[in-house]
Amino acid sequence: MGYLSTDRKKITAKTLREMKVAKEKIAQITAYDFTTAKIFDEAGIDSILVGDSASNVMCGNDTTLPISLDEMIYHAKSVAKACSRAFVVCDMPFGSYQVSREEGVRNAIRIMKESGVDAVKLEGGSEIIDTVKGILAAGIPVVGHLGLTPQSVHKFGGYGVRAKEEAEADKLLKDAKLLNDAGVCALVLEKVPRSLAAEVSKQIEAPTIGIGAGCDTDGQVLVYADALGMTHEFKPKFLRHFANVSKCMTAGITDYMKCVKEQTFPNADESY
Repeated sequence: MGYLSTDRKKITAKTLREMKVAKEKIAQITAYDFTTAKIFDEAGIDSILVGDSASNVMCGNDTTLPISLDEMIYHAKSVAKACSRAFVVCDMPFGSYQVSREEGVRNAIRIMKESGVDAVKLEGGSEIIDTVKGILAAGIPVVGHLGLTPQSVHKFGGYGVRAKEEAEADKLLKDAKLLNDAGVCALVLEKVPRSLAAEVSKQIEAPTIGIGAGCDTDGQVLVYADALGMTHEFKPKFLRHFANVSKCMTAGITDYMKCVKEQTFPNADESY
C-alpha cells in the first residue's frame, strides 16, 4: 500500500495526478450497483469505473452500443451512493457525445447532476477533442480512452490489439498529447502494445490506466465480473482471475436449494 492509498480521504482528480508523480499505481475496477461498489470501496479501491460494459455484464448484450444514457445514469447513481473514498468515473454511452459538442456537454452535465459521480469518460482523440474541451470548460473532470475503443467495434471490425502499425501508433500518441493538453485527469489505454503504452505514459502528465496495455501504465482497470471469475467465456491474454466467485456462488445456491427441498431450512431457530 502506498502513502496515498492508505489515506481514507476521498480520492479526486488531483489525487490521481499526485499518485502518478509519487509513482504509486492506480487500481481501478468496474462496478454497476450499490452493493458491489460498497464492497470495493470499503476494500480500498482507488477508482471505480461505471463502464458501458454494463451493457454486456448487466444486460447481456454482445456489445456496449445498446446501453442508453438513462441506463448509465441509473447504474452510476447506484455506485456513487456507495462510495465514500473511490474516485467514480461514468462512461458516456455511444451516441451521447458523438453528434455535437453542445449535446456532449449537455449530457455530461446531466450525468454529473443526476448520478453524483466524479468524472465522465469518453472514447476517442482528435475526433472528439472539441467536446472534451467543452465538458472540461463546464467544470467536469474528463477521463480519455484510446486504443481499442469498444464503441467503435464495427469500424474496427472486432476487438483486436490496436496501434500495432506505425501510423496508428503515431496517431494514438498525438491524440494522447491532445487530450493531455486539454486537461483530462486520466487516460485509459486499452489493448495496445506495451511499448507504446509505456511511451505514452512517459510523455504525458495525466496518469494512464491500462487494460491489456502492459505493466508500464500508471494504473490498471479490469471488468470486475471477469477479474473475479464470474464469467468464463471471455479469456483474453491480459485477464487474470483473482477469485472464483462463480464457483462460490454455485456452491452456495446448490446448498440453499438442497436445504429448502430437504426442509432443513428454515429450522426452528430461523423461524418466528
